[in-house]
Amino acid sequence: MTEHTHNHASHPDIVKRLKRASGHLISVISMIEAERPCLDIAQQLYAVEKAIAQAKKALIQDHLDHCLEDVVGTIEKDKRKTIEDFKEITKYL
Repeated sequence: MTEHTHNHASHPDIVKRLKRASGHLISVISMIEAERPCLDIAQQLYAVEKAIAQAKKALIQDHLDHCLEDVVGTIEKDKRKTIEDFKEITKYL
């Protein structure tokens, strides 16, 4: 891992998403311990999974929008399309 610090405007929202996911995960553990129905547990796990996936997606998109731009800088319009296409396609990860 690198030693650089990166703080972007989206980070507080990402932290909120992850804290919410953490709360849901704690709930899932309690549900399992309380022997709740598997369907209920699966629904909560799905919510946790989606929350984490959305946090990851937001982090990656923010990184591409800011950090990649810093490295690439100003380039010709015809070469810019490749970078824009790359950023767009990562939304489908």
